[in-house]
Amino acid sequence: MSDADFQQLSHQVLALGFVIAVVFGFVAQRSRFCTMGAIADLVITGDRARMRMWLAAAGTAVIGFNLMVWLGWLKAGDSIYAGPRIIWLSAVSGGLMFGAGMVLAGGCTSKNLLRAGTGNLKAVVVLMVVALAGFATLKGVTAVVRASVFDPVAVNVATQQDLPTLASQTFGMSTRAAAALLGAAIGLPLLGVALRPRPGSPGEHVLSGVALGALIVAAWWNSGVLGFVAESPATLEPVFVATSTHRMEALSFVSAVSYAADYLLFFSDASKALTVGIVSVVGLALGAWIQAVTTRTFRWEGFRTVADLRNHLLGGALMGVGGVTALGCTIGQGLSGISTLSVTSFIAVASIVAGAAATVKLQMRAVLQEAEAPSSPRERAALVTED
Repeated sequence: MSDADFQQLSHQVLALGFVIAVVFGFVAQRSRFCTMGAIADLVITGDRARMRMWLAAAGTAVIGFNLMVWLGWLKAGDSIYAGPRIIWLSAVSGGLMFGAGMVLAGGCTSKNLLRAGTGNLKAVVVLMVVALAGFATLKGVTAVVRASVFDPVAVNVATQQDLPTLASQTFGMSTRAAAALLGAAIGLPLLGVALRPRPGSPGEHVLSGVALGALIVAAWWNSGVLGFVAESPATLEPVFVATSTHRMEALSFVSAVSYAADYLLFFSDASKALTVGIVSVVGLALGAWIQAVTTRTFRWEGFRTVADLRNHLLGGALMGVGGVTALGCTIGQGLSGISTLSVTSFIAVASIVAGAAATVKLQMRAVLQEAEAPSSPRERAALVTED
């Protein structure tokens, strides 16, 4: 492949990655997709509608990714999620921080990108803090703590930590066959729970979840199939083009927001280049903006009180540090990572959910102590969450 062909391929991968993010942002905003909101709905009111949407997205992503592994298109080990080290302490601590932070900040990093696209200035502030804290945890002062305290505590496996690879070693089967079996065994039940008819629960939520999961699969294909070059013209080695990790990537937004800020700040530096992560940040917000404008729901919104500002600043910092430490957010680990069936991803997602659920309960208790308890669960949920 010539240098010109390589550059053209990079542009194609970036363009498709941008389109995928725009569509993801549009669908997520239209359907009110939000992992934090799904957890809060379940904890406070018992409403399962948005949790069913998340399960549908996760099930679709698991099935789609492992189908591509079975076809021989992808390998989980080519992502950052399925390496030979199960960094369980980083996943637990980072996940708990991220889960608590997204409740304080009114939503995860992707949700704040959606909110920013609809005119929410609080979300813009949160994203700035996420970018600063995230980059510090990637390469700055908190990176020293992450690399010296949390990441070394790990369980090493012989090859890769994704379940199909572990199963293939245990039962003497091919990794591709194990991916097909486990992808179906895990993904289909998730879809089954989501698709089970429930009175008063809108079916479009589940369809939106399936669409979002399919977009995760499309992002994997874009980076791992279209964007894979067996022999780079510069190094003569295999490479995944236009990725910040130099490995195949799907959607993930904490480190992507950090790298987007770095790109803007050092735009004149010739060593800085666009990646699928950076364009996905812009694309997600743009998709939400298109949805808000077409439905006439775009409106400017700012902080109500100093306490509101304080919570959002603290939440953004926790998400930045926690998201990088745990190797991803509710999208990066919750959908992209889970789809690879990585053990670390399962630990991180469980920790995010635990951190979020505990923080929702603490916030609800504080609200009820400061004011007279509202008469209905819906009113209590409105006081605790913004979505």
